[in-house]
Formats: sequence, structure tokens, C-alpha cells
Amino acid sequence: MTEQRARGRGKGGAAASAPARRASDRGRYGRLNRERVLASALALVDQEGLSALSMRRLGTELGVEAMALYRYASSKDALLDGLVEALYLELEERLAADGDEDTDWRAGLHRIARATYAVCLAHPQAVPLLATRLLAVPLARRPAAVLRDHERVLAILRGAGFDEATTADVFRAFTAWLLGYVSVELRPVVDNPDETEPAFRLGLHRLSAKELPTLRETAAALVEQGGLQGLAAGLDALLDGFTNGSASAASG
Repeated sequence: MTEQRARGRGKGGAAASAPARRASDRGRYGRLNRERVLASALALVDQEGLSALSMRRLGTELGVEAMALYRYASSKDALLDGLVEALYLELEERLAADGDEDTDWRAGLHRIARATYAVCLAHPQAVPLLATRLLAVPLARRPAAVLRDHERVLAILRGAGFDEATTADVFRAFTAWLLGYVSVELRPVVDNPDETEPAFRLGLHRLSAKELPTLRETAAALVEQGGLQGLAAGLDALLDGFTNGSASAASG
């Protein structure tokens, strides 16, 4: 009896000292990897929005414990940065699949703008991250795919003959126009999509006719998206400001 109790204590002590078992990373879709985790996170955001994304919810979607995901994203912020990375990786895929050849530097910027616009329209729920996360993450710590995008645009501008200072100016203006245009395109305008009468559909009864007369008059036009045509027209106007000014030497 004494020996049995001793053996029992020995077994219990061995179990207590054994290393904790790792949360399994084999889910309903097989063993996890970073690409699968980010793809599932992006799909969840596409379907339900950023507010639905959490480690626990993503783990449920993948069929694993939430703790298993920390091997691929060390925190919620790291997961959000991973979504930004996924968007820019998709941008690279679209650019690689685009058979158009850039005839000059402006054509190259237009091609990047079109591909970025397409990615954003495919994942509108994730677009806010292009502002919030890039505002929070220093340049050198941004995902590699984001840095490659920066390099791509800067190389086009330097190859066109712009000096460093003008290259930086055009880069900032190009980025601001592109992300700003997409953000405006995706902002909701319709107040009640089930309403058939235009004024009530837009919620114009909520806007003061005395204080906001021009906005009320223009609201119907604001519903329409500018699309690729508006993107291209605005980008050309922006670039004209550089090529017709101090950077005119690089206009060829």
C-alpha cells in the first residue's frame, strides 16, 4: 500500500513537472501557416467587418484554439498589420498578372493606381487599415510588401529624372490622392437603401435646407462613384502640376 502511494505520488509529480502542452495548430483546413491565417482573417473582415475580428473568433473559424494563432501574429495589432500585408501582396499579384507594359513613368503610376483601386474595392472593409495601421507603424517596421510598394513608386519617379526632393513630393502626393480617392469612393452616402424616393433614400430630410443648401443640391451626384475614370483624371491633374512646374524637365 505504501509503495503504491509512493508510485502514485511519483507519477503525479512527473505529470506536474512536464512542460505544458502546446495549443495545436492543426485546424479544420489542415496545419496552419501564416498565409492561411491571414487569408482567413481577411475573409472574416470581408464578410463581417473589422469589429468582428479577434483571435478567439479567428481561431473558431480555423478550428483551433486562439493561442495557436500567436505563433503567426504575436498580437491583435500584428494581425492587423498582417491584413495590410495581405492587401499589398494581392496588389503585387494583380500587377504581375497585368500584361500592360508601361510606356512611360506616368503610365507606371496609373497602372499601380488602378491595381490598388481594384484591391480596395475587393476588400472595402479592410481599407481603413491602410490609414490607421500605416499611421501607427514607422517606415522601417512596415510589412515587406508595403515597403516594396514604396520602392516601386519611388523607383519609377527616380527613373523619370526627378531629384530626391521632388521624388518625395510626388510620392506623397500620389499616395495621398490614391488612398484619399479610394476612401471617398467607399464612404456610405445612402441613408436608407430600402427607400425608393430619392430624397428619403439619401436622408435629405435630416439636412438643414437653410444651413446646407449646396450639400442638399449635390447629394444625388455624390452617390455616383467616380470609378477608374475619376481616378485617372485626378491623377493626371495631380501629375500635371509637377511636370508643368519645377519638374518640367522630367515630363518626358
